[in-house]
Amino acid sequence: MNMKKVILAIAAIALCAAAAAQTTAEEFQARYERLVRNVGHSGVGVETLIDRWEEAFPDDPSVPIARFNYWFDKSERTEVVAKGSARKYLGKAPALTLKDADGQDVNYFEESFYDEESFGEAVKVLDAQIAAHPTELRWRYLKITALLAYEKESPDMAAAELKALIERNASAHPAWTLDGESADDELFQQGVSEYCSSLFQLGTDAGYEFFREISERMNKLYPKNPVFIDNIGSWWQVVKGNDKQAVKYYKKALKLDPDDYAAKRNLQIIERKQAAAKK
Repeated sequence: MNMKKVILAIAAIALCAAAAAQTTAEEFQARYERLVRNVGHSGVGVETLIDRWEEAFPDDPSVPIARFNYWFDKSERTEVVAKGSARKYLGKAPALTLKDADGQDVNYFEESFYDEESFGEAVKVLDAQIAAHPTELRWRYLKITALLAYEKESPDMAAAELKALIERNASAHPAWTLDGESADDELFQQGVSEYCSSLFQLGTDAGYEFFREISERMNKLYPKNPVFIDNIGSWWQVVKGNDKQAVKYYKKALKLDPDDYAAKRNLQIIERKQAAAKK
């Protein structure tokens, strides 16, 4: 073990010992945050501290979040992987570009891989919290986000979770909360729109298809929200290359909100493209 690791290990042990003597959840939280800054979410001593924190304050909602972060971080490893001439991978730019034997550019991207056992433990933490707190959105959002990262190009499970959440909202109208605070329908729509954006940014066939399906469903449920109309327009414009259909949706969105930035910007892009084609 090198000197740096020895120092971190000693610091972790000291922090855990100090935490054991604390009497408030806030003090455990502060100790945890300091330890994570030093050794990461799954570093030396983190699990021990979480165990003691949970023993002292079993109902503290910050504990399962820390536990989830521990297992998720433990499951993840990253590698720099060659992806040929691809300019983007899962919405990200290359980490570096090198020349092959023929002088052609080869782009390398940082890609995450997940240990199934540890990732499964992370999901178990979230499933337990969803079962215990069925109207708290944070746990559902964390699960969708984790599945998006895990599945990468084809986010089938993440999309299924998101679709199920939308249908539950449409049929049962639960009294959602987000981090313990009341979450109204507008906040729910905002959350779904952010996941639509994540699906679109993947830049994969499956991501685009789920983006379209979810946007169309949300548009049916919330016809006065221009965000999902813009999404459908973007699908026609980017995925299908059909500017004519895209324009219809952007104009429809502008009727609902004349200041809709996305619709105005995309219409300008299409107009410039058409003008350049005429020249």
